[in-house]
Amino acid sequence: MLKGKTALITGSTSGIGFAIARALAQDGANIMLNGFGDKTAIEQIRAGIEKDFGVKARYSGADMTKPAEIADMVRTTEKEFGTLDVLVNNAGIQHVANIEDFPIEKWDAIIAINLSSSFHTIRAAVPGMKKRNWGRIINIASAHGLVASTQKVAYVSAKHGLVGLTKVVAMETANAGVTCNAICPGWVLTPLVQQQIDARAKASGGSVKDEAIKLLSEKQPMHEFTKPESIGALAVFLCSDAAETMTGSAYSIDGGWVAQ
Repeated sequence: MLKGKTALITGSTSGIGFAIARALAQDGANIMLNGFGDKTAIEQIRAGIEKDFGVKARYSGADMTKPAEIADMVRTTEKEFGTLDVLVNNAGIQHVANIEDFPIEKWDAIIAINLSSSFHTIRAAVPGMKKRNWGRIINIASAHGLVASTQKVAYVSAKHGLVGLTKVVAMETANAGVTCNAICPGWVLTPLVQQQIDARAKASGGSVKDEAIKLLSEKQPMHEFTKPESIGALAVFLCSDAAETMTGSAYSIDGGWVAQ
């Protein structure tokens, strides 16, 4: 379905972004990766996508806090592949603290990476999409884009803002062959979350399985983690012809988190 098209996925050298990149590549899209990490490991990821799916894959180390680097990444993608058809905004960071203790620099960084970077990528990518009369923009928000939790003031603010950004972009591109949607995951079993579970089990003396269920139960009725690959599959569907009138929406994939 996406053969001959190009996808740029920010924050795609690990976790959810990596799973989305592989899912889009499996569907035929050429891939521009972005993110931080060990250069050797990133090269293995890039080469692996090319080998596994027979597509072209490149890497940009653009810093998501720097608008000029973001704009250059979009231009480079268009120059390298000829088009930029699918944009997935996934880059994100987190910090946890009560609001009175929340470091100002952490607020600024989270807003910059989790929200402002998506504005910059979309601003740069939309003209080309409009010109070609086809584009798919997918913003990876969170259950926290729809509901709040304590000690996450910057993250919740950014993700709520990302859902609002999604709606505006969808309205402005509604008749240009471009759709813009948000995906809102709940608990996803990434290496970082697994570390949290292992630490809880060590502290409590309980089993890893029991601590995983306890962690899930704090937010979700369903005691199952969302798989990164499932988010990738949802992203592929949102790029399909079947989703051509699906725009401006936030799609929960959260084990019932926001249904409560």
